[in-house]
Amino acid sequence: MTYRVVQWGTGAVGVEAIRGILDHPDLELVGVKVYSETKVGTDAGALAGRDPIGVTATIDVDTADVDAVLYAPRHPSVDDAVAILTSGANLITTAFAFHPARMEPADRDRLQQACAHGNSSLHGTGLNPGNLGVVVPLALTGLSRTIEHVRVQERADWSVYDSTEITFDQMHFGSPLDQVTAQTDGLRFTSELFQQQVWLLGDALGLGVDEVTTELEVIPASADRDVCGRILRAGTVAGQHWQWTGRRGGQPVVEVETLWTVGEPQPKHWPTPQHGWTVTIEGTPSMRAHLMTLASFRRDVPLEEHVRSASVATAMQAVNAIGAVCDAPAGFVTMADLPLSLYRGGR
Repeated sequence: MTYRVVQWGTGAVGVEAIRGILDHPDLELVGVKVYSETKVGTDAGALAGRDPIGVTATIDVDTADVDAVLYAPRHPSVDDAVAILTSGANLITTAFAFHPARMEPADRDRLQQACAHGNSSLHGTGLNPGNLGVVVPLALTGLSRTIEHVRVQERADWSVYDSTEITFDQMHFGSPLDQVTAQTDGLRFTSELFQQQVWLLGDALGLGVDEVTTELEVIPASADRDVCGRILRAGTVAGQHWQWTGRRGGQPVVEVETLWTVGEPQPKHWPTPQHGWTVTIEGTPSMRAHLMTLASFRRDVPLEEHVRSASVATAMQAVNAIGAVCDAPAGFVTMADLPLSLYRGGR
């Protein structure tokens, strides 16, 4: 069966999703939603650096006759999601809704009603939160007899990430220290996504999580630093250490931790996992796995290609899940509900 797909958003992840859809033997790209007037009318193939395919980008898209929308905007909207789901299209997103049942009740209920009205499904996925933060830990627990504690750690240097609008404007690197808290606009939304990840791991594994707490420590830049053409000033935020902890009766059982810097050395009191993602499961047996995405472990490739590999992985986790989400019962479908999304080979 061939599934008809609309790509919603053409940023770093959206462009990689277009390439993935075009290469997938079971998918047909039938529409592309863009936000910029300069992209309107551009062939989807050209947006992805491919030959023209006869599908042009538009600001307004009709999702009523498609099987799925791969939703990857920079700023997701519950209103958009409700409209898409109500139209009957399944929604696969890398932007939010990783565990919709644990979202704010008002948003959760609207999305649930939209799924029921459209007989459609909602699935949030990606990299972290996503495959490396949920699918990999859950897969490893198939080896477990008992589990005491699950930890997912991400360590990354954002100084090589050229989407400076996200680095500076959304994540607030380069802002005064006293203006950056877990409740700061942009950061609060990001934090909610990782809270959902903690809840999903706890719920899927039956660990009895009864609360999720959030901690954030920020550190200043020791010097001015050029970050892809924007200057991060000395004394402003150059590092963020986040901890989201799922507790059962006050005791931590699930922890998700991120150690993010922008060209600044980590302070000595921060944990020092390897760069990339580390999953540690304490139990019988105890396990640890380290993962990272690169353009190649064999070839000598430019740094920007290594950086882009994370966008490729984020997009492909969603692209490869489209068929299973379309075939799933209507409603919320989490990463714990779907079978493993596998590479199917290109056209």
